[in-house]
Amino acid sequence: MLDTARKSFSPSQLRELEKFGGRIEKFGVSFAVCNADSELALLCEGGEFKSSAEQLTKWSRQALDQSGLDTCPDQADTPVRRFGDTNSILAVVLKSARLDNGRQRCVATALIDLGDADSIQTDHECFAEMLRLLAEKFQAETKAEEQIEKVSTELSQTYEELVLLHKLGTNMKVTEADSNFLQMACDSLTEIVFVDGIAILLEKIIDGTQRWGIAAGSGLIDMDDQMAAILHSRLIEEINNGKEALLDSEVDSAFKYDWPDRIKNIIAVPLFGKEKAESHFAAASPNGNCVMGVMVAVNRIGKQDFDSTDIKLFNSVAGGSAVFIENGRLFNDLKDLFIGSLKALTSSIDAKDKYTHGHSERVAFISRWIAERLCDKEPLDEEQIHRIYLAGLLHDIGKIGIDESVLRKDGKLTEQELGCIKKHPSIGAGILREIKQMRDIVPGVLCHHERIDGRGYPDGLTGEQIPLTGKIIGLADSFDAMTSKRTYRDAMTVERALDEIEKGLGTQFDEKLGRLFLDSDISRLWNMIRDGIGEIYGERGPEEYGAAAVGTLIR
Repeated sequence: MLDTARKSFSPSQLRELEKFGGRIEKFGVSFAVCNADSELALLCEGGEFKSSAEQLTKWSRQALDQSGLDTCPDQADTPVRRFGDTNSILAVVLKSARLDNGRQRCVATALIDLGDADSIQTDHECFAEMLRLLAEKFQAETKAEEQIEKVSTELSQTYEELVLLHKLGTNMKVTEADSNFLQMACDSLTEIVFVDGIAILLEKIIDGTQRWGIAAGSGLIDMDDQMAAILHSRLIEEINNGKEALLDSEVDSAFKYDWPDRIKNIIAVPLFGKEKAESHFAAASPNGNCVMGVMVAVNRIGKQDFDSTDIKLFNSVAGGSAVFIENGRLFNDLKDLFIGSLKALTSSIDAKDKYTHGHSERVAFISRWIAERLCDKEPLDEEQIHRIYLAGLLHDIGKIGIDESVLRKDGKLTEQELGCIKKHPSIGAGILREIKQMRDIVPGVLCHHERIDGRGYPDGLTGEQIPLTGKIIGLADSFDAMTSKRTYRDAMTVERALDEIEKGLGTQFDEKLGRLFLDSDISRLWNMIRDGIGEIYGERGPEEYGAAAVGTLIR
């Protein structure tokens, strides 16, 4: 019984009570402590007489009843009560510093049993004062412990919040998909704030119509597009009224808004964007920013309601998520601008010769085709494939420094003119080396006219001296050149071009890559090329694929 009752006290409280009991028993009297359930937790007997545990717990219950169990009024003094036929039992209620509904909570009773010795009767007031001082000290130390516990809890909460915000910051990579980052934000937040469900709502185009939808979420939350639109409008109303968030529950009063029955309390905070979105949902806040999304959570666990601390944390996470989304959009715009510039540049080069129109785009696509088949045989990641594609797209960029009269000449080139043509890989490599992000694709541009047997240019490299990208682009370039009409000859048939590649294995072309290309579905490849650049990329389109490829360079 004692062991069970003692669990109601902290170790420090027990030590102080035991120390007090040790002093009291030296006077030949007994000291006892009962918990809030009037279970005996401590008994120190002075040896002059035997105290009745049953009677002590009885008087403990009476003392608690007189003080009002669990609802002790906050009194300035600490009354000491007397029980027994001769008032030989002194009792004081030990109170917690914590207030419950404005009243102190009674946590225990401390008692001194003076026995029936007449010699002790005159010391009643002395022992009563000792009990009163004990109660006051107990309350003060309990208050200190509770404050330490509160500060510790707040520090722990703050630490977890800082860890969460740091995690969001370190994962804020523009190349990360929105859905992955937002899901990580939701999952991480629910590790700190316990709720039934949480979600981030963004606009999506569904069946050609812009609607609010869940971009990421965790737990149980049901938010269709109609409810999401209502939530958004109510949040805007709260923000326009000077609030930081929408906070609604029926804890202190009735719900302000009508919600589904499953919602007991709800919080919603905005994801602010700097520029107004092109949407009929977009609405400007008083500070001029646009609410481009909503973070919502329902049914707080562990608290009656969401509070100001939750608002601050949710706004911090929502702010970080909004920054990530906006940075991602700006990054995508940058990629589109970059790939658009590259396409315009390569198109201007191809336009120097009407017979090579679309050549750079086709070489890029064929190079990617070869690389994708190679990755089935060897470890080749997506970023490498993207770089091969871009190297193919820019392989002839050096022709910008070649005179158009040489590029468009109908007849046989002179040695001097041929020498000029052979400079274009070096010129192209020189241009790209000046761009830090392009340096990884320089080897492909520089070496796409090298041959396995060493008879290529500009450096006469052989075999493994030629980088993989150069070998792939050289093969793709030759296939497209052979199957395209030029000023000095008609286009070869696909079959003849493949025969020429077969003949060149081990001399002009790398045998393994050449064989891999010849064994691929050339009919499908040719049909895609013949249908035009707009078709060879399928649903993604050349712009989307190009932007994805550029993303590997500027991340």
